[in-house]
Amino acid sequence: MKLGLSIGYSGAQMDLPVARVQLAERLGYDSVWTAEAYGSDAVTPLAFLAAVTSRIKLGTGIMQVAARTPANAAMCAGTVDAMAGGGRFIAGLGVSGPQIVEGWYGEPWGRPYYWLKDYVAIMRKVLARAAPLTHDGKQIALPYTGDGALGVGKPLRSILHMNRDIPIYIGSGNEATVRLTAEVADGWLPLGFTPGSFHEYRGWLEQGFARAGGGKGFHNFEIQASVHVEIDQDVQAALDRLKPREALYIGGMGHKDRNFHKEMMIRRGYGDAADRIQELFLAGAKDEAAAAVPDEWVDDKALVGPAARIKQRYRVWDDCAATSVTIRTKQDEAVTLMAEAARLNPAGA
Repeated sequence: MKLGLSIGYSGAQMDLPVARVQLAERLGYDSVWTAEAYGSDAVTPLAFLAAVTSRIKLGTGIMQVAARTPANAAMCAGTVDAMAGGGRFIAGLGVSGPQIVEGWYGEPWGRPYYWLKDYVAIMRKVLARAAPLTHDGKQIALPYTGDGALGVGKPLRSILHMNRDIPIYIGSGNEATVRLTAEVADGWLPLGFTPGSFHEYRGWLEQGFARAGGGKGFHNFEIQASVHVEIDQDVQAALDRLKPREALYIGGMGHKDRNFHKEMMIRRGYGDAADRIQELFLAGAKDEAAAAVPDEWVDDKALVGPAARIKQRYRVWDDCAATSVTIRTKQDEAVTLMAEAARLNPAGA
């Protein structure tokens, strides 16, 4: 099993854990992943990390597609990959949610399925440089001829000769977008994936592979799962610290009637808890909403507790369908512990 390290996005003050990333690289981690919401962006930190690392892959988990055009996303990916020496960048994409898309970026929510489909197709055209860029999609068309256009848009070809093989991953979780991910992407950043949940997605992925054709399947497709890791002798205290985030996503991340995280919780048999968490959160009772998150829900998605417990519980992750697991932690000792649990080969060993 390959391991990745997630450093997420920064808080109020920009904080890039360079030493932790360098530690992960020395321990044999395969990748490091950034994120963006409505503060620090996902690409700039990777440009900095490219200069202070030598081998570890640099992934965006995720670039929000409303934040930049597909041509600009390809430019960002191609530029950082070139500066990093080539073959290190992974372009992870996702649609975010309607509140951020329309409230922060000022873009219409539109049709996320076609947005992603067009976005990936355009990025691949930019990277390949096979012809001047044109695209006639259901969500995106180039050259642009819509409202306000002068009508003089010119198909162009990238000046920079980019690495045409930069992999593109998609963060997705519902049936349509998971199927699309398997069809058009090189890898999947599954939302809410746990080792026991793969049966929910397997058929969707297989349908996407069939649409893609060309022998595409699990053997040449990356599944980059994610798990929070925190060493603590008090298991309950560690679980309780993770509950406010769960309450935020289940109760307040998205519209009341359009919340993927709540829908996923219901799908996995926690319907009553999901309804109660959302009800409390939207009423402003955030502490009560966090307390309503079941221990089992958190424990299935995390590796917390004493080191021995984490190693023992990691075994099901090591045997799951994922090809790599991204570790979310702020503890250097957890980075080291997971390298031991996954039996990584340190750099130079």
